[in-house]
Amino acid sequence: MATIGAKAQGMWPEKPVRIIVPFPPGQAADIFTRLYADELSRRWPQRVVVENRGGGAGAPALEAGARAAPDGYTLTAGTSGTLGVNPSVLPRLPYDAEKDFAFIGNVVVLPLLIVAHPSFPHRTAAEIVAAAKAKPGGIDLATAGPATSQHMSAELFAHRTGTKFNMVHYRGSAPALADLLAGNVPLMFDSIASALGNIQAGKVIPIAVTTPERAPQLPNVPTIAETVAPGYGAYGWTGLCGPAGLPDAITRKVNADLNAILRESAVQARFIELGGTAAPGTPDEFGAFVRREIAQWREVARIANVRLEG
Repeated sequence: MATIGAKAQGMWPEKPVRIIVPFPPGQAADIFTRLYADELSRRWPQRVVVENRGGGAGAPALEAGARAAPDGYTLTAGTSGTLGVNPSVLPRLPYDAEKDFAFIGNVVVLPLLIVAHPSFPHRTAAEIVAAAKAKPGGIDLATAGPATSQHMSAELFAHRTGTKFNMVHYRGSAPALADLLAGNVPLMFDSIASALGNIQAGKVIPIAVTTPERAPQLPNVPTIAETVAPGYGAYGWTGLCGPAGLPDAITRKVNADLNAILRESAVQARFIELGGTAAPGTPDEFGAFVRREIAQWREVARIANVRLEG
């Protein structure tokens, strides 16, 4: 029986492979997943197709991925929200982010940054921290919505710097950015992918990025870690996983082919152009990273009392 199983895995894939994306088309997780899915389709004898399942903060999509047969034909795009944040903010989550998945590899890191309206008088993270401490809760800060990466990154910033802001939540990054551009709110945590065009046009001012290292898209913009909060790191990301029990041989093959794609210079350049950074690595590294993310956001959710209905 073991010989038959090994033979079947050796012939994988014998039919199309599906990757479930827990968001509608056009969002970052969808865009980057489609990029590497197309590349995998060129390498494998079968196509890789993307299936979008939006809604419910991504929980129904992750549940479907976790409950799929562990045969390698249904994989899931796990994200900072669905794997990192959801376990801390969603009651009755229909999957266990740490136990229900086989972690294949991270794909892309999506840096966030603090941006300000040009009328805002402060131009550094240190100045913002000083102003917030002088008037706790007196500075409006826009986010893309409760428990989003932007919101949780802002809460972590407030916690690590001992400050308090008036968090103004919107239904997505676009309406929040529109209000920032109009000057209705002075500050926002946003993704580089969303804000870059407006930064280049001088419509918003970049203050500091949230990744531990400076972002390649904005090399002259300092990090929060190097200015006001050593060790700070909070950002969006999208990786690839399968259901628990996925055979090691399939996990290793997908990881190897995925990493080969992520190390291609053309792919890396395209990721940077789209506001992300390719993040190849091993399955063990990705699993450890997800567990660290869960622990960090669980602490932030507890301190800031962040919960979602559902």
